[in-house]
Amino acid sequence: MRQEQERFDMLTPSTEQELAELIATRKDPLEIVGGGTRKLGRTTARDVLSTRVMTGIQLYEPAALTLVVRAGTPVDEVQETLAAEGQRLPFEPMDQRGLSGADGISTIGGVAAANISGPRRLQVGACRDFMLGIRFVDGRGMVLQNGGRVMKNVTGYDLVKLMAGSRGTLGVLTEISFKVLAIPETEATLVAAGLGPDAGIAALSRALGSPFDVSGAAHFGEGEHSRTVLRIEGLEGSVGYRCEVLRAHLGGEWDVLRGSDSADIWRDLRDVSAFAGKTGAVWRVSVKPGDGPRLTRLLEEQGLPHEAIFDWGGGLVWLWTEASGDAVAIRLREVIAGLGGHATLYREGETPLTDEPHFQPEDAALAALSSGLRRQFDPRGILNPGLMG
Repeated sequence: MRQEQERFDMLTPSTEQELAELIATRKDPLEIVGGGTRKLGRTTARDVLSTRVMTGIQLYEPAALTLVVRAGTPVDEVQETLAAEGQRLPFEPMDQRGLSGADGISTIGGVAAANISGPRRLQVGACRDFMLGIRFVDGRGMVLQNGGRVMKNVTGYDLVKLMAGSRGTLGVLTEISFKVLAIPETEATLVAAGLGPDAGIAALSRALGSPFDVSGAAHFGEGEHSRTVLRIEGLEGSVGYRCEVLRAHLGGEWDVLRGSDSADIWRDLRDVSAFAGKTGAVWRVSVKPGDGPRLTRLLEEQGLPHEAIFDWGGGLVWLWTEASGDAVAIRLREVIAGLGGHATLYREGETPLTDEPHFQPEDAALAALSSGLRRQFDPRGILNPGLMG
């Protein structure tokens, strides 16, 4: 096991057994990271444990659409391996480095631990829906796996669902099995310019309610610079037909982009590139799709300068706010709570949070359930303590 001395200890176990022994004998809390590119929130731990050297594709069977990979393997390596066989990760994981300004290499374990899912989620599902199995080390140093022979009885828990999105608070992922899918023959994007948020979201809703299998639906920009975009993927003939019929179904003026022009739009939406170079805070907000435009109007009434990108047909709102800090977070969450939504701070602005949490506060019942799970899987409270409540 390698250790690097910086302002903290960086612990980098190279095997699952080393990781298990390290955690089993550990007394002080640990901040759990992969490549360090998706760090959100605050933890009370001083030392950092990274899985970044636990790399390697353990099994890849293209015919079976199955990939087994160690947690520290770079996402780029995974995607290049799949692309060589005409396949991909269907859930379109975000590259957060541009938005956060973080250095490092994004790891597949970090994607799974954060349940990172891009624009295609509205069609195929989230990262967790393509995770077939996992191996991880819990807070006692026990090695657990989903299904098959296990080293501890965990009957009654859906370990994949528990670990996806838990961000290292229940255990440290060491290996993930994924279902993968073929890359479609082609893609095209329908683009309408100049629609307002209400008209744009209404068009997205009509398209998603149609039988034309839309794999991306987003609205961004303001005024004449706004764009409402819809992605269609599949066989060349099918894509061409669906584009034409969908244009007629929606009415209005829709251009069609193909090839790299189409792909670039969805890469930028996936990575929230529009906010990458702007100072200010960036929030990830979930609301009912039709409430996105209402949210922006309410923020205007609150006097909070902002910009919004609507993805997932309007259900996911990436929100940039000029102001930041606890007071802004409280006002923002009050507005969002009135719509039945929730918000996570993805990037702090010039004024960092001090008392307000980065992650959406849980209600009492959910907080009790979360606390019970953490006691079960990390009874000593040493894995990312304080990160998610």
